[in-house]
Amino acid sequence: MQQSTQNKGKVLPRKRVAEKMADVLSGIRVPDLPYPARKLSPDTVSDWGPLLLSCWTEQRDEPVTQVIRSVSLTWSVRQINSAYVADRIMGVFLKTSGLHPELARRIARLRFFLAWRMNLVGAEALQDTLIQWLDSLQDCRGWSASGGRSDRALLDQLDALVIAVSGSFDSGDTEPVLAFCRQWEEDAAKREQQNDRLRQRLLETEQGAARQRRAEHTARALVGRALQNRELPQAVVSFIFEHWFGLLKQIVWEDGTESDNWRHAGKLLEWLVWIGDPHLSDKDRNRLYTVGEQIGDRIVDVWNRVQKTPLADKALEGVQTVMVARLRGETPDLVPALPAGDRFSWDSAWLTFSAPAESDVSVFKGKWFVEGEGASEQRRFFFALMPDTCEVLWTNGAGVKLGLLPWSRFVAGLDQGTLRPLPPLKPFGEVLAETISSLSVVLDRQKLQRDKAAKEAKARADALRREKEEAERRQQEEETARREELARSEQAAEARRLADEEAEQDRLMREKLAAARELVDGIKLGGWIVEESSGADQDAVRLKLAVRINASRKLVFVDRLGLNRREFLFDELVNDIVSGRIRVLGASAEFDDTLSRVVGRIRVGRN
Repeated sequence: MQQSTQNKGKVLPRKRVAEKMADVLSGIRVPDLPYPARKLSPDTVSDWGPLLLSCWTEQRDEPVTQVIRSVSLTWSVRQINSAYVADRIMGVFLKTSGLHPELARRIARLRFFLAWRMNLVGAEALQDTLIQWLDSLQDCRGWSASGGRSDRALLDQLDALVIAVSGSFDSGDTEPVLAFCRQWEEDAAKREQQNDRLRQRLLETEQGAARQRRAEHTARALVGRALQNRELPQAVVSFIFEHWFGLLKQIVWEDGTESDNWRHAGKLLEWLVWIGDPHLSDKDRNRLYTVGEQIGDRIVDVWNRVQKTPLADKALEGVQTVMVARLRGETPDLVPALPAGDRFSWDSAWLTFSAPAESDVSVFKGKWFVEGEGASEQRRFFFALMPDTCEVLWTNGAGVKLGLLPWSRFVAGLDQGTLRPLPPLKPFGEVLAETISSLSVVLDRQKLQRDKAAKEAKARADALRREKEEAERRQQEEETARREELARSEQAAEARRLADEEAEQDRLMREKLAAARELVDGIKLGGWIVEESSGADQDAVRLKLAVRINASRKLVFVDRLGLNRREFLFDELVNDIVSGRIRVLGASAEFDDTLSRVVGRIRVGRN
């Protein structure tokens, strides 16, 4: 099959693709997919073979990842990644293969088969035979859903693929699929040999038909232009349509419009019209005689140069009769020269017909074009440009004619966007290599992110540990400081209490001393005091104030008999009264009450 040149990018070696695919299947993580929370044991992983087989048998178009999310089963990481990689490969193939959407969609359903095999054997799921078959689908770029026999034949072959893949699911082996691929290649080679013969035969047939159309349209244009809006004798009209119209076509077919025969035939047609139309020939009677004498011989001469058989004797009788009548000055009955309505259509553009430059045509020849959008799009192969008619011959790329399109409409379609070149197709091998390479880049980025996250997690754990240790240290320091502060507060409180108690005792002592001084000042001469005993064998002694010496502040006491004189200094007596060794009789009760109150306050202060 003739194909347009493809600019194929560099395809990574199969070994590299296999290595990268193995890493991707085991290591990549895709957001929003149902990965297990922990590593699963083999006996807990669900078997997805029956589910994928059901999806393939039903020829469903939904992604594998959507299927496994729709059921509440347990899937392993490898199963989920196999589903994602199969979806990704076939998703890119669906968008970039350049095949008809219906055809690409049917091929993309192999995602179920690829997911199943990649989970089992990894990169070995895409064997060379399978990849070569998928690459060879570029030969089907011209397939369109037109309902033709060749279109149905391809769909029938893909129906056989459904059976082959189902057999692989049942047997657990890929041999049915590989056998299908090998048979497809054998059939394609046979078809290509047949298509070569069909293309050559079609080109020869269409070139002949184009020459016939060119002759027909050009002759019609010349006759139509000459007879337009004319009324001529019926004999002239009949001769033109029955004899001269065919001669014009034959001249265009054999010699074209640049030959002398075409020029002479066109001039004779004008003479016939001029003679038959009184409005033209009556103005120049001399020329009418000249033309009348020559036209018969010239018609026969041009006819004999073009046609292999001579002109019939009676063919010119009607024209000659008209000539005789016109030379006599008679006006014959006239009829419209052209049939009424659209029974004789013509286009004057054929008289100025010119083919486009070969350089303008060569850029499109042998390429595919698309008309329409989506599933309704139709693909056509620019097989050739008919030089005689400037018509584009569309085929399906395999020698089957799809139609003809005038060059002017072809150019207009390109300018308007209703007709567009088919973009270069991308082989499946390139799709596979580019997809796995891009996923490998994602995997490397994820690994870096995981390593970075692990380092950050370790750093955060270390930081948290240090923060915890620092918090514990600060807590211990704060606790120690609190205890020390509490001890200082207790010590300060105790010190304040002791100071207050001491101050209170000092105050009370001052009060007692003041009371004692007042009491001593109040002892009159003859007043009695009692000196408590200083030992167990001594009794208390009563003494009476005998003398008060103010100059020395001395008080002299004696016993009842006036003996046993005792002298006390004022302050000494005060201290003795305060200490309780001496009591002043008469005021002792009041003083004792005062001392009791003082002593009580001291005890309360201590508590």
